[in-house]
Amino acid sequence: MKYYPIGTVVMLKGGDRPLMIYGRKQMQETSGIMWDYVACLYPEGNISDEYTFFFQQEEIEKVLHVGYESPYEEKMQKLLNAG
Repeated sequence: MKYYPIGTVVMLKGGDRPLMIYGRKQMQETSGIMWDYVACLYPEGNISDEYTFFFQQEEIEKVLHVGYESPYEEKMQKLLNAG
């Protein structure tokens, strides 16, 4: 699976606010579930844990902006898909 890069802004199915991805393959401590992404409200940013959103790739309805990609991102994609 190709993960969206950090900084990507998305709308989720049924969502009414854009979210900015700031983490990938994240374990939610309270549930123990491994999520594809963790995000915060855009443009507010990471305000507090109350405004942290975990979701899977298939929940993304629309990509509004793709985050920065570099050779480091290509290496990270390989790591994300390795395990």
